[in-house]
Amino acid sequence: MEIDISVELSARVDFDTVESTVKELLAEQGFGILTYIDVQDVMKEKLNLEKRKYKILGACNPPRANKVMDVNPLMGLLLPCNVLVYETENNTIVVSAIKPTAIFNIIEIDELKPIASEVEVIMQSIIDQVKSKFS
Repeated sequence: MEIDISVELSARVDFDTVESTVKELLAEQGFGILTYIDVQDVMKEKLNLEKRKYKILGACNPPRANKVMDVNPLMGLLLPCNVLVYETENNTIVVSAIKPTAIFNIIEIDELKPIASEVEVIMQSIIDQVKSKFS
């Protein structure tokens, strides 16, 4: 079962520009960034390890998140929708979004499936736009 919607971009693309574009596209779709983890910095600070650029954006669409948590407060364990921007060994950049239907299919609550499908369409659209802009 695939849990992501991803695109790998060429090595000549600027990481910060891609990250900024992803944030803008999320915002255009009503998603804010609730959590932001710079894994490269954390690994350097905590373990003194040199890692490639790797950012985790915890994206949240408040109206949809509210609906999900109203169905069951434990669904907050599956939020926010994480989006990754990271460098590979080949110096390419990958943008990857969680595939909500895969995650919410674990929970057999029919009421949540339409919301997961809506968010998945949005995430697919964002990944497609990133691919179109940078490929």
